[in-house]
Amino acid sequence: MDIVKQLELEFSLKPWQAENTVKLIDDGNTIPFIARYRKEATGSLDDQLLRELNDRLNYLRSLEEQKEKIIASITEQEKMTDDIAKSIENAKTMTELEDIYRPFRPKRKTRASVAKALGLEPLAEAIYAQEKGTPAPEILAEDYLTDEVPDIESALQGAKDIIAELVSDDPNGRKLIRYAVHNNGMLTSKGADDDLGVYEMYKEYSEPVKSIAGHRVLAVNRGEKEGKLKVSIDFDKTIATDLLFNIHCKNNTKATDLVIEAVEDSFSRLIFPSIEREIRNELTDKACESSIKVFGENTRQLLMQPPVKGNVTIGLDPGYRTGCKVAVISETGKVLDTGVIYPAPPHNKIDEAKKTITALVKKHNVKMFAIGNGTASHETEVFAAELIKELDCGITYMVVSEAGASVYSASKLAAEEFPQFDVSLRSAVSIARRLQDPLAELVKIDPKAIGVGQYQHDMPQKELSAELDGVVESCVNSVGVDLNTASPQLLSRVAGVSSAVAKNIVAYREENGSFTSRSELKKVAKLGPKAFEQCAGFLR
Repeated sequence: MDIVKQLELEFSLKPWQAENTVKLIDDGNTIPFIARYRKEATGSLDDQLLRELNDRLNYLRSLEEQKEKIIASITEQEKMTDDIAKSIENAKTMTELEDIYRPFRPKRKTRASVAKALGLEPLAEAIYAQEKGTPAPEILAEDYLTDEVPDIESALQGAKDIIAELVSDDPNGRKLIRYAVHNNGMLTSKGADDDLGVYEMYKEYSEPVKSIAGHRVLAVNRGEKEGKLKVSIDFDKTIATDLLFNIHCKNNTKATDLVIEAVEDSFSRLIFPSIEREIRNELTDKACESSIKVFGENTRQLLMQPPVKGNVTIGLDPGYRTGCKVAVISETGKVLDTGVIYPAPPHNKIDEAKKTITALVKKHNVKMFAIGNGTASHETEVFAAELIKELDCGITYMVVSEAGASVYSASKLAAEEFPQFDVSLRSAVSIARRLQDPLAELVKIDPKAIGVGQYQHDMPQKELSAELDGVVESCVNSVGVDLNTASPQLLSRVAGVSSAVAKNIVAYREENGSFTSRSELKKVAKLGPKAFEQCAGFLR
């Protein structure tokens, strides 16, 4: 396969665009760098399309590698033919390749392999040929009776097992069945017990495979995993076997009835269970892919919220029994003061809370309140609104998503940043900083913990992490980073900067003072010419 040509066709690119982009990727350039600083080479392809192209490039290269391995394996078995070689060359997906390789794949012990070991393969071939004038199968079987094959019934059963496997291994038949099941099959679920809880709607549920929504696929998968549902694909066996009969049954001889039995057995025992697994995996993969894209887009919107800078801010982490944690943050994100108030039930110490916050407002010239949207958020918002009205000094407030704040506050990073504060006060600090600079604060948290998607724990974690890391990288590089104030976590998201190099940048800054030019970066340990080229344009 000419991979560059294939990418050109799939992404509607001009030949020079595809060639240049692949070369830039192969030369070790990062996606943000290519998107921003090599526009003339790519024809101004944006970072999202470049990521898709990069993923597709990796898939096609893996496909070519797999083709080479399969060709080597079949050639080694001395079973390669021109037709097989052509089929491998024309295969467009891993599934097609697997179908072609199936007959040649080393198999574990099967009913067919046992029958072959008993010397019944020639009998199976003679029956499968269904040639006119050939003696009846029962007569053919007489020549294959041995101590291990004591009677005609055993010989014919062994022959049918071999034919069933041959039918199962035929790539054309599998392709037809796969297509038919995909277009006519129904994904069904049934309740596995009386108490289905959130899965009640799936107690007796059925929906076409070709149109079922991804979130319902993920829902029934989870129900099945929890033992609440039994999930399967329903498909008309008659349609399937008719398709297979058209391929494998011919001449209507005495042997054909036996081949028909073998085909039916092959479909029920070998083909359908395999294709059912394939299609369910495919449905799951598509559902996950779609869900990951939504997760990524939601994460992008959260990260790219405009910062509210230049104001001393009070962060309020609401709570009932344990009170509302308070943190005062300077314009640059430094912690100035902390405390705890109890304006919500069961304490209802509203007057005392007002005195505490009023004192903090006057002491630090506070201009904004950032209120977490978790437990007791509403009561805290009412309290804050009343206090702002009473103070009448131009203070505003905003309710801020606190998703992932508890994950951050209990993290090793938060402990290093605020060793003197307990976990709940760290959350209040994080909430205030999220209002001042959402991107700089949220990059400290694993994107999966931000919680802006469905079924994130059911996703393939590697793919989810790759998507979210790409989103964070894209966001950070689209707005740039201040070299003299950025945290190691923010710097590590800059194109070309690893975690180790990010720490070295901060260490250099602490030792030598603020950077006065980008070229000074070249003095940072482990930051070589290539890394400098990739990152310099994204640093202010």
